[in-house]
Amino acid sequence: PVALGHDRTDAYVDVLRGKTVAVVGNHTAVFDTPQGTVHLVDSLLRLGIDVAHVFAPEHGFRGEAANGAHIQDGVDGPTGLPVYSLHGAHKKPQPEQLDVDALVFDIQDVGARFYTYVSSMVLCMEACAEQGVDMVVLDRPNPHGHHIQGPMLDPAFKSFVGWIPTPMVHGMTLGELALMAKEEGWFESSEKLSLQVIPCLRWDHDTPYALDVRPSPNLPNQTSIDLYPSLCLFEPTAISVGRGTDTPFQILGHPDAWMGSYAFTPVSVAGAAPHPKHENVACLGQSMNGLAQAWRSESMAQGNAALPGFDLQPLWTWAEQWRNLHDGSLDGFITSPSFFDKLAGTDQVRLALEANTPLAELEAQWDEEHAAFLALAQRYLLYPWSLVDGTRR
Repeated sequence: PVALGHDRTDAYVDVLRGKTVAVVGNHTAVFDTPQGTVHLVDSLLRLGIDVAHVFAPEHGFRGEAANGAHIQDGVDGPTGLPVYSLHGAHKKPQPEQLDVDALVFDIQDVGARFYTYVSSMVLCMEACAEQGVDMVVLDRPNPHGHHIQGPMLDPAFKSFVGWIPTPMVHGMTLGELALMAKEEGWFESSEKLSLQVIPCLRWDHDTPYALDVRPSPNLPNQTSIDLYPSLCLFEPTAISVGRGTDTPFQILGHPDAWMGSYAFTPVSVAGAAPHPKHENVACLGQSMNGLAQAWRSESMAQGNAALPGFDLQPLWTWAEQWRNLHDGSLDGFITSPSFFDKLAGTDQVRLALEANTPLAELEAQWDEEHAAFLALAQRYLLYPWSLVDGTRR
């Protein structure tokens, strides 16, 4: 079986012994031991490591908050340690919170640029560089680690949901991205950072990886993780992605823009979708499970493992349906153009959608950008990847 970075206690405990440590983690920072499932913080304390406090990213330290929710500073109940929020007044650790020798980062990512844990990691790296604090990243597989997809980040649209200059789906692990961020100067004072990455064992970029723990409240299963990068751009539109149902990021629908016969009604879900789009209003649309299954079947048919795919075409299809129902107008489809552009990392997707430019024209441009990115990224890879060595079928 795959060994995650945090499973490899012997590889990092001596690095931390004798130091005062802070931890950036959440509910995914757990691993199995003979005594049962243990959180990284509890494990470090048992091993005699001096953990001073913890930092909570989006969704909170124990992973119980909804997306975008303001996370408060507080105290971790099980350990009594202070908890400082990285998704409240500050997205970056403050100098007075880094009176430690080392910061350990252990969070499961899902491989999309707009999934904010990678933004939190790079901001932590910058804070550590500025304060002379060592940083240790406990690496994990990327469930979308086999492919590179979507537009590059245009620096003009940099935001917390688009912090790193990569494609929308970058294919890299957080450990690999940390190495790249430091050496490529993605943050201030990067040359000053003392960084150590603890790699996974027995994993490569062409191996599927199923998450044991849901990475956030609205990604409850593997299908949602498969579809998330392709469906996230629906968030700033009038179309529901199923928040407030049992199948978020697996369905699409709207009360009036009929396309498909899949019926659902979003309702308030504490900790996941307090006030979802079209709350308590019946929606009709489509289940996207078939697309997720088709990707994996197609991957196997090509002689690869059963791997997820990526496709922005559903966005174009729903936009076309919207026009058909609104006298050729797309008005009202994109509900927040500015947030749409931040998620996309560029305005070119929205402008193409509004101009009804075929998606294929954008994809041809992205292919060139992906090749350039991969050429730069390959020196930071910790695991084999057929996309790099040319053996991908």
